[in-house]
Amino acid sequence: MSRARMPDLPLREGVCASAVALPQSGPWPLMLDFLDQRMPQVTRAVWLARMESASVFGEQGQALPADARYQGGGRMFYYRELAAESAIPFTEQILFQDDRLLIADKPHFLPVTPGGRYVRETLLTRLKQRTGLHDLSPVHRIDRETAGLVMFTLQPQHRGLYQNLFRDRQVSKVYEAVAPFRPDLQLPLIRRSRMQESAAAFMQSIEVAGEVNAETRIELLERLVSDANLARYALHPSTGQRHQLRVHMNALGLPIVGDSIYPELLPHQDEADFGRPLQLLARELRFVDPLSGQPRHFESGLRLSVAAGV
Repeated sequence: MSRARMPDLPLREGVCASAVALPQSGPWPLMLDFLDQRMPQVTRAVWLARMESASVFGEQGQALPADARYQGGGRMFYYRELAAESAIPFTEQILFQDDRLLIADKPHFLPVTPGGRYVRETLLTRLKQRTGLHDLSPVHRIDRETAGLVMFTLQPQHRGLYQNLFRDRQVSKVYEAVAPFRPDLQLPLIRRSRMQESAAAFMQSIEVAGEVNAETRIELLERLVSDANLARYALHPSTGQRHQLRVHMNALGLPIVGDSIYPELLPHQDEADFGRPLQLLARELRFVDPLSGQPRHFESGLRLSVAAGV
């Protein structure tokens, strides 16, 4: 049996209502009793206040009063109370939108999706709030520290088709990076290695012996006149391992400017140093649209601050 459709509940601050499944039966006279027992991390007083402010809903989207009798077998929906977040003082841009896709230019420091301490200050939440599109969903991810292109689908039935393009390596991706200049390094070159998460260094990925699972073509674009020791590079990943570009550049003795993880993990700071962004930009995406069969090409409007002389 197919799952019942989620009721048409509005976004609140760009965030959809959360769902919780209701057991067919249980020892709960009231819906409030169920919430109190099943999700004790939120106090009964808070659940009561949410119900009194029409922030808890039944299967059909109807607001549930505090004295609503328990009815199992369906789902209940509620809005989370969002914690205060420090503002990320950079704005995303929508570069393209049709009835299937949205392409956004993400600034440095902004996470793509909610997680940890970031909910409001994420690209997905900002775009949902800005567009009102409930079903907006990212097809792929880039690091919080990386700027540039991120692709979203507008409708759930299309997401798998576009995700498969990335899975099957049918998307041509070009990144741009600023890193040290090495006159002894023969470029372009292709870096192939096996990568895995480090067991010893938190957050880092490392290269290890074994079957290759990461491949990047690296070419020199220009030596920067403003700084004789830096250069601008084009990076063409054909795979998508975590931190792949950062690891491959570091392994070549070319750690990307502004990287707080490679070659060594810098001490965590409560507030990001917005004046020192990672000099890595997701610059281009090319692919053949799986629905229309037409070629697609998108290019970021952002520039790396070091390369721009900022």
